[in-house]
Amino acid sequence: MVEKIATTAEAMEAGAKPEQVNHPRRHEVHADPDTEPCTEVPDEVTQTPIEHKSPAEWAYERLILYIQNFEEQLDAEHEVAMGFAGGEAGVIRIEGMGFFDPDIVTFYGSDGDGVKTQLIQHVSQLSVVLRALPKEIESEAPNRIGFRLAQDLDKDT
Repeated sequence: MVEKIATTAEAMEAGAKPEQVNHPRRHEVHADPDTEPCTEVPDEVTQTPIEHKSPAEWAYERLILYIQNFEEQLDAEHEVAMGFAGGEAGVIRIEGMGFFDPDIVTFYGSDGDGVKTQLIQHVSQLSVVLRALPKEIESEAPNRIGFRLAQDLDKDT
C-alpha cells in the first residue's frame, strides 16, 4: 500500500494542538530593535475556527492584517501598493480586495500608469510584496485601504 504524502502544512495541522488551530499565532522579528513586532491576532479573525473557513477567506483575513500593519509604518506621503510575482501584473495601488470561496482572492486597483486593474488569483499561487508608493497628487490624505478592510472584518463578526 502506498502511503499518502502530506504537504508541510497538512503535516503541521495534523500534529497541531486544537488550541493552535483555532487560535493561530503570529510572530515576527525585525533587525531594527525599535520596530515593534506585530503579534496580535484580532478576535474578528479567531472567532470562526480555521477549519470552518475556506482557503480564500483565511488568506484574505491574513492579508488584511499585513496590509494594516504595513500602512501603520507609512508616512503621510505614501500609500500601500502590492507587487505580484510572475505574469504581467506588476505592481498595483491597492484600492480594494476580496475573495470568492473556496479558493480565489481578488485585488482591485490601478497600475503605475493609472490603468484600472483587477487581479484574480488562486490561493495556492498567492505571492505578494507590499510596497510604499508616493500618494496620488490629487488626493490630500493618503488612501488607507487597510482600515476599510478591517472594518469589513468587524462587520462579519
